[in-house]
Amino acid sequence: MWARAWRLGLRALVGGRRGFTCKADTKGSGRITAEVIEHLERLALVDFGSQEAVARLEKAIAFADRLRAVDTDGVEPMESVLEDRCLYLRSDHVIEGNCAEELLQNSHRVVEEYFVAPPGTCSPKWFNRLSYSELRMQ
Repeated sequence: MWARAWRLGLRALVGGRRGFTCKADTKGSGRITAEVIEHLERLALVDFGSQEAVARLEKAIAFADRLRAVDTDGVEPMESVLEDRCLYLRSDHVIEGNCAEELLQNSHRVVEEYFVAPPGTCSPKWFNRLSYSELRMQ
């Protein structure tokens, strides 16, 4: 974005400074409730069991708040971070084929020639204990 803004002569977009300024607190002032953490654990299948994990989540939320506070009025959205360069696509030639069995061997769990991913309603610990018959019943 900076190269594009410079190229278009929009240096006033950032007020002549080297970066954006924002009013958001960088320390993550709000604490996350236990209900929100439990909800995020179910949605993302991530375990926030330690204080370090919760602190990292709070820092990520504080960083997202800082990004939300950036004034982007008048800034044209980018399609690519490399908009100022000409990117050439290579020709697509199939070299190998019929390797489904080899690819399926990389999977932790396979059912009838399909990769099996954990459903979004259970934790990975619970999912890894399921057998094939239990998967088919759900």
